[in-house]
Amino acid sequence: MVVFLRWLYILIFCTMVAVTIWSATQENIMAIPPVVLNDVWFKATLVDAYFAFFFFFLWVCQREKSALVKVLMFFAIAGLGNIAMSLYVLRVLFQLKPGDGLNGLFAKQ
Repeated sequence: MVVFLRWLYILIFCTMVAVTIWSATQENIMAIPPVVLNDVWFKATLVDAYFAFFFFFLWVCQREKSALVKVLMFFAIAGLGNIAMSLYVLRVLFQLKPGDGLNGLFAKQ
């Protein structure tokens, strides 16, 4: 299962980086598109995403001892979203010892 999750999160990371690079070539990130101001489903999706980011951050706080790592992860998640989240999970997955299984993924450090 750990090997599967490693490949899954590598795929998520690569996809998010590719989509972000492609998006950056299509439109200025600082330009506010009309959909942001007008579309209620865009706003609902954005709120939904940030609640997911918040709950992922709570998991990071449960796992990590270092206040510095927690603060850095807060800003990384808020700014980079799934790119930062997938890198964090990959870091944890590659730090697991053989035989740890998924218990090691959810255990405190």
